Amino acid sequence: MTCPHLTHGNDSANKVASDYQGATKLYLGIDIGTSGVKAVIVDEVGHVRGSAHAGLDIQRPQPLWSEQTPADWWEATNEAVMSLEEKSRSGVSAIGLTGQMHGAVVLGADGKALRPAILWNDGRSAAECRILEHDVPDLRDITGNRAMPGFTAPKLLWLETHEPDVFAKITKVLLPKDYIRLRMIGEYASDVSDSAGTLWLNVKQRNWSEKILEVCGLSTDHMPGLFEGPDVTGELRSELAETWGMERIPVVAGGGDNAAGAVASGVVHKGEGFLSLGTSGVIFLADDGYRPNPEGGVHTFCHALPGRWHQMSVMLSAASAVDWVAGICGFADPAELYESVSGTARLSDQEIFLPYLSGERTPHNDPAAQGVFFGLSHRTDKTRMGQAALEGVAFGLADGIRALRDTGADIKALSVTGGGAHSDYWGKILASSFNIPLIYRDNAAVGPAFGAARLARLGTAGETVEDICKPPPISNIIEPDAVFRNHLAPRLERFRTLYTRLADTFRENQI
Repeated sequence: MTCPHLTHGNDSANKVASDYQGATKLYLGIDIGTSGVKAVIVDEVGHVRGSAHAGLDIQRPQPLWSEQTPADWWEATNEAVMSLEEKSRSGVSAIGLTGQMHGAVVLGADGKALRPAILWNDGRSAAECRILEHDVPDLRDITGNRAMPGFTAPKLLWLETHEPDVFAKITKVLLPKDYIRLRMIGEYASDVSDSAGTLWLNVKQRNWSEKILEVCGLSTDHMPGLFEGPDVTGELRSELAETWGMERIPVVAGGGDNAAGAVASGVVHKGEGFLSLGTSGVIFLADDGYRPNPEGGVHTFCHALPGRWHQMSVMLSAASAVDWVAGICGFADPAELYESVSGTARLSDQEIFLPYLSGERTPHNDPAAQGVFFGLSHRTDKTRMGQAALEGVAFGLADGIRALRDTGADIKALSVTGGGAHSDYWGKILASSFNIPLIYRDNAAVGPAFGAARLARLGTAGETVEDICKPPPISNIIEPDAVFRNHLAPRLERFRTLYTRLADTFRENQI
C-alpha cells in the first residue's frame, strides 16, 4: 500500500513531496517527550546511526497541575540535534516529528506562547469534561472517546473560565511537536493521529469537528492544517538549516508518540500491538477500521498511517512511577532498582503499590486517584518497595488489557518499547500479569523517534508501508511464568479492591 500525500494539505506542500521522491540514505526523527527530547538518525537499512537526548523538567505549581515551557522544548531540540555527529546531520534527507500528546500550547498573534503548556497528565479540568459531555451529547460518537482531563479541549475550556485574558488573545492552539514544527518550518500544521487526542477531531472522518470547537469558543481558524503522518508539511527554514548543518530538507507531519512508536515497532496491521513503558504506560492495538468503545476508558484514535486507526489503553504513571520510587528509596537510578529487586528473586507477599501519581485514565478516568503504598511493616525495605512498584505498574497495565479485551480485542502478544524495556525481570512480571508473551526488539528503547524517522522516509522515498514499516528483529521473547502468574493473580485482585475502596477517599483528599 502506497501512502497518499496531503489528504488535508495543500498543493505547494504536495509539490515539495514530489520533489524529494527518491531522496535517500539518512532520516532524522525527533521526539518531544515529557522527560526529554530525543533525536535519532536512521539509515535506509533501518540502522540507528546516531542518537542524542536532552532532558526536560515538569512544573507542578499546584495540585493536579502539570506544565512545561514551550521554549524549553525548543532549546532541548536544538541541544539534541546538535549533539548528533555533524557528518550524519549533513546527510539527513528528511525529518519526522513525534511527541507527547494532548498538551495545550496557546499562541498569540505573534506566534509566541501566551503561557506554559498544559500537559497530558494535568488533571485540573475534570469539571470542564462534564461540561463538554453535557453540551455535546454526541461527543463520544464524534470523537470515539470520553472527555478526560488529559485531552486538549477541556484544557481550553478551563482557560476560558480561569484565565479569560489569556484565552482572549489566543490565535492558534498547537500540540507540543507542532510547536517545534512551527519553529522549524514557520507553518501551522499537525497530523491526524496526534490531533485525534485533542477531542476536537471527528476521528472517523479524520478532520476537525466545528461543532465541538464552537462549544470551546474556538473555530477551525484556531487550528493548524491537518495532514496524514507521511505527508510533507514544509521545509526547514534557511537559517535553521544552516545552524543544523543541513540542506532545506522536508519535514513530514509525523505522529503522536504512540502512533509513531507503533510505526517503529511494525505495529500497522489489525491485531498487532505493543506495550510502551515510558513516562506513561500504553497498550496500543492497530486496526484497519474505526471501532470506538469509550465506556471502559479505551481511546480510539487515527493511526499515523492513512486509512488506519488504533485502540489504546493509557495509565498516566508507568516507568515514571518506578523512577519516583527509585528516587524516594535511595536507589542511584532505576537500573539499580531493577538490579536490586531481580537479584533477590523475592516476589512481594505483602506490600502493594497503587501507581496513580498523576491520577489515572484507563479504566478509571479518575484525575483524583493518588499513589499509595499499602501493607508496609518493619520488614519492609527499599527492595520490597521496589518490587511492589514493578508489580503495581504491571497491575495498572493489566487493567488496561482487561478494558481492551472487553471491546473484543484478541491480544496474543505485545512488542515492548520505551525506557522501561531494559529490564527482563520486569518483563517477566508484566508477561505473567497479562498472561501473554512479550516480544523485545532491536532499538526498542528508541521507540517513537525511530518511528518518526520511518515516517520521514515513507513520505519522501517513494516506498510503501510494507517496504518500510517492518518489525525490527526480535532480540528476546519473555513468556509468562507459571510461578509468577499464580503468585501475582490474587495480588492483582487485591490491587483492584484497594482502588475501589479508596476512590471516594481520593476525592475527599484532593486539595
